[in-house]
Amino acid sequence: MTSTNITADKATSKKKVRRVETKQTAHTKKTKVSKTKQFSALDAAARVLAESSTPMSTQQIVEAMAVKNYWKSPAGKTPAATLYSAILREISAKGNLTRFIKTEPGKFSLNAAVQLKSGE
Repeated sequence: MTSTNITADKATSKKKVRRVETKQTAHTKKTKVSKTKQFSALDAAARVLAESSTPMSTQQIVEAMAVKNYWKSPAGKTPAATLYSAILREISAKGNLTRFIKTEPGKFSLNAAVQLKSGE
């Protein structure tokens, strides 16, 4: 829990409100501990593709991630398009060290040359 002090600045004609946060102490700080590991969309996609023997479209990957309970879209309207974009960004950023390869237009597979970390 943090407490907030509000002070007014009287130097101007308009009152400015400034919030001053106080430090949290160790006994007031609460942390959430997740019981199950939640994967990011890219990590979940890599895991789904590792379990698949054929290239998949991002729509198929998103559906498989939801069925296997690896990742679910947090109310996004186009999770497949978002995943497609994220995979392409990883491919362009990491080059040959990427986890994904584009096998044909709209389909991806896991890059066999890259070893997945344990837990993915």
